[in-house]
Amino acid sequence: MKKCISLLIIAGFVITQHAIAQEEDQEPVQKGFDKSKLFFGGNFGLGFGTNTSVNVSPQVGYRFNDYLAAGAGVNFNYYNYRYFDSRESYGYTGFNVFGRVYPIKFILLQAQPELNYSWGSIKYYNGNERQKLAGQFVPSLLLGGGAAIPMGGRNGALLLMIQYDILQEQRTPYGNRPFFSLGYNF
Repeated sequence: MKKCISLLIIAGFVITQHAIAQEEDQEPVQKGFDKSKLFFGGNFGLGFGTNTSVNVSPQVGYRFNDYLAAGAGVNFNYYNYRYFDSRESYGYTGFNVFGRVYPIKFILLQAQPELNYSWGSIKYYNGNERQKLAGQFVPSLLLGGGAAIPMGGRNGALLLMIQYDILQEQRTPYGNRPFFSLGYNF
């Protein structure tokens, strides 16, 4: 019986010392805005050939904790499609906000509502007819997920995602199927 009591006292002492050591090792919790949690990045894309595409979409965000991040960005897109009898050109510029959840350390889920202003024209080759498309606002809601692969620095990560525009407006810049995106945060 004395051995059991002695063993319990020693175990209690060891557990107490371990808990005290952990309290001393923890960093103090900083309250308020912490600029080290800011990240910058976005997407940049170029495509040439029969179809041409240019995408520049910078973003800025804030990592609230290991599981949540949010931010905003701007979009600049240009597309030119050549067909047998015509050529279509579209331009988009817009604003977006995004929210990210990291359920597992390097896996992310993202929601990104955005509003783009779209304009364009269609030129037919069988004459000099050119149809100008009226400018209009086009909403999109991108949902997706992917991986955030750490690369350099505290906030550095290569983002590989698959996304889909669930609103499917007629002149959405994202088409009617899922698309892949590649970006970088620093």
